[in-house]
Amino acid sequence: MTDPAAEAKRIVEAYLERSMIPDPEGAAAFLADDFRMTFTGGRKFGGPADSAGFNGKRYGWVRKRFLRTDAVTDPETGEVRVYNTGHLYGAWPDGTPFDGNRYIDIFTVRDGKIVSTDVWNDSAEILLDRAGLAEAPL
Repeated sequence: MTDPAAEAKRIVEAYLERSMIPDPEGAAAFLADDFRMTFTGGRKFGGPADSAGFNGKRYGWVRKRFLRTDAVTDPETGEVRVYNTGHLYGAWPDGTPFDGNRYIDIFTVRDGKIVSTDVWNDSAEILLDRAGLAEAPL
């Protein structure tokens, strides 16, 4: 018998790997029909093509360096919450490289499919700092 938490972690990491290529169609294979994505700033997206399009405007290119993937099964629903944390690295649209941009993605996996994800990272704070608009140094 497969461990639901271990399988959910595998699904999430495979989805993220496809998303970083970017391969929105390949990533979408891991999603439930009723998938919901809440991206940075509270933006609602329908899937990986939407977030890839957003990222294509915000970054020259971007990838995730996974630090941890943790999962816990909800005993009442059988859903698994997966927490993937790490750092974004890449380049801004002007070509300036960056690294160490913290992120956390929180997923809900049900019946072997991702039904939702919430995405947070430090990009907005870094961009404010680069524009001289940060309230305190980073």
